Amino acid sequence: MTAAQFRLPFEPATSWTRDAFVLSDANRSAVLSLDDWASLGRGALALIGPAGSGKTHLAQSWADANGAQLVFPGRGLSLEGSGPVLVEDADLLGQDEAVFHLLNQAQAGRAVLLTGRERPLAWPTTLPDLRSRYNALAVAEIDPPDDAQLRAVLEALFKARHIKPDDDLYPYLLSRMERSVSAARILAARMDEAAGSRGRAINRALARELLDETSDLFEEV
Repeated sequence: MTAAQFRLPFEPATSWTRDAFVLSDANRSAVLSLDDWASLGRGALALIGPAGSGKTHLAQSWADANGAQLVFPGRGLSLEGSGPVLVEDADLLGQDEAVFHLLNQAQAGRAVLLTGRERPLAWPTTLPDLRSRYNALAVAEIDPPDDAQLRAVLEALFKARHIKPDDDLYPYLLSRMERSVSAARILAARMDEAAGSRGRAINRALARELLDETSDLFEEV
């Protein structure tokens, strides 16, 4: 049995710190917009982008830095207090009355960050007044991850697993993987698992086998 077969199951903890966020041309404009808004310390902002673009990381780092109340679909929205609020997946929340009152509080000075996959113009609501609030929201938009961001994410994920693949693995993966940070996490975990179970090095040959064998590799994304 080779040394590679002694790999223990290992899942690095996700870090939501701003230092761990990978800045690239795909998200630079959104980061600057968020920072400009955050420096005011009040009002509402919509942070939007496709799944796996890093918006949750960016939003969570803001929430952690400001002690914000976290709201997700399925979790009730409390309007008590006056502190910052992060509303994740606002387009899926389904609490129109509460969101309307929250955005009124934002107009009065409460800091409210809302995330979604599409622009607020497309967020569903049956309340005309909430539609008006959505249409007026300032927006910071993240583009799909570019090669620079995805490579940096993959490098960080492999480093956290104490893996040093050959440099030629990265362009190979980038030309074939789903374009998301979520996909990078899944790919790094699957490659680590496959290398351990097969006693193999993490390289292009293993990546080719894994991608060929596993058609549903990114179904979790």
